[in-house]
Amino acid sequence: MTPTRVVAFGGGHGLSASLRALRHCVPGLDLEITAVVTVGDDGGSSGRLRAERGGLPPGDLRQALVALAGDHPATRRSAALFQHRFAAAGGGGGADAGGGADSLAGHAVGNLLLHGLTELLGDPVVALDHAGAMLGAVGRVLPMSRQPVGIEARVRGADPDHPDEVRTVRGQHQVAVTSGTVESLRLTPAAPAACAEAVAAVGAADWLIFGPGSWYTSVLPHLLVPGLADAIVSSPARRLVTLNLVAEKETLGLSLPDHLDTLRRYLPELKVDMVLADSKAVADPVAVERAAESLGARLVLAPVAVTDGTPRHDPAALGAALVPVLGADR
Repeated sequence: MTPTRVVAFGGGHGLSASLRALRHCVPGLDLEITAVVTVGDDGGSSGRLRAERGGLPPGDLRQALVALAGDHPATRRSAALFQHRFAAAGGGGGADAGGGADSLAGHAVGNLLLHGLTELLGDPVVALDHAGAMLGAVGRVLPMSRQPVGIEARVRGADPDHPDEVRTVRGQHQVAVTSGTVESLRLTPAAPAACAEAVAAVGAADWLIFGPGSWYTSVLPHLLVPGLADAIVSSPARRLVTLNLVAEKETLGLSLPDHLDTLRRYLPELKVDMVLADSKAVADPVAVERAAESLGARLVLAPVAVTDGTPRHDPAALGAALVPVLGADR
């Protein structure tokens, strides 16, 4: 039997959780996994590399590669190296540490490796494939576009002193931490070229998976790349949306039904087959079920959160919930 081809969209920790969950499906299902990653990050190490040297911001791409890294001890050590972040000389440092005189402070080794591979090989997709081979990755990681994008939002109440004023907030990081209400989202450039390999993967997929993750800065940007949006709509694949456990700063005030409504708002032709949500995170199952049905989807409730009370998906539990879904009708 041919493998089930799964394409997962997103960025950052949300996509990483989804990919780790898919890894947990592998013993029960024969999966061919492709991650399609946003390229709008402008904060921390990625933002510094993007501003100083150009090219794609590598952080979210690195996270996806590490999530798919193989289980051999050597590849696990390589994955740990990719995640290692340089502290400032003499101590300190951190994810958002500035360079100053110490230009390595705050950079993840994997970010530097990906940037170097892209310069050496001349193509970010070739560089990602090479890095995947270094990590023994069990799937492929692709950017949604070969060109970096900007993320902009029209936000009401971004300035707490003017709660009714709508302002443009520019940059992925600023949108992610805005204290206002996002009213609309756009990319710059407005119509970036879709990565051809990502479009091909979507066209050949059996399942397309959206979420979990930062809705405005990791999930929705894929729907704003025209070539990718067209591929998503025309793909014969079934579509699954995994909902978040709690609202993030950028989506405060956005209910779970609202999360689903935004998908239709930015891609009206989108049809979804299943919506997966944590049973304890859904305060109003009827409202979420109605929102899912408006997209053509069936709501599936399952315990997919970690048990320590923190709002994180448990990869093993999420993988267990995905097995019967992805294996349906196979």
